[in-house]
Amino acid sequence: MGFRIEGGAVARLVIDRAAKRNALTRAMWAALPGLLADLASDDEVKVLLVTGDGASFSAGADIRELISGADPADPMDELRASNLQAQAALREFPKPTIAVVRGHCIGGGLEIAVNCDFRFAARDASFGVTPARIGVVYPPAAIKVLLDLVGPATTKYLLFSGELLTADRAELKGLVDRVEDDPMAAAEAFADTLVSRSQLTIRSAKESVNALLAGEDADAAAVRRYRETIASGELAEGIEAFTQKRSPKFVWHPL
Repeated sequence: MGFRIEGGAVARLVIDRAAKRNALTRAMWAALPGLLADLASDDEVKVLLVTGDGASFSAGADIRELISGADPADPMDELRASNLQAQAALREFPKPTIAVVRGHCIGGGLEIAVNCDFRFAARDASFGVTPARIGVVYPPAAIKVLLDLVGPATTKYLLFSGELLTADRAELKGLVDRVEDDPMAAAEAFADTLVSRSQLTIRSAKESVNALLAGEDADAAAVRRYRETIASGELAEGIEAFTQKRSPKFVWHPL
């Protein structure tokens, strides 16, 4: 399948094709939505770390597959559809996601990373998206994710040039949230913090951010979540813990 799952409250989704620098095949893109659906339905999982096996996060799509489709007029049709569905599934994953990046994070690898909520990078990491190097027309849905994250100038820089950014430059551009000597340890510590917070608050916040980025109305869903925090006792527990100067014991989980 090309992925490995490691469960727990802080689960891991590992791109598991180190011999090919974790290059992503069409079968891997097609499998990703189902894997994410299983993780989303697992109540034990609170945070998902996404990383690559070995020295690289992912060097991108498996180039041999780019024009291997059955339709000579559009040989990328099936690959493009699977790719965009996988990106959407990761973007809409209801729990916090952190991409933990070492080495190359290029093309399809960058698509996975930017559709996570956060990106923690090693100092040797490099980032780029390279359609201009091979003549690929990049889909608008994937461009919008970059645009929302880093703005038009950096989006154009990456897409026009195909050049790679170092981790430090990527952090300056807003493409990376943290650059660390040990990004996995830093991501695990941050994930533990997220696990200790109200999962209802986090879920509602992510829903609202996604809706606002999509130009949709976020108010109705937020009102439902507000009523839920009252009915479930989540807010009452948070306030009581604060006044008693103790750690809260949040118990909310989705129905």
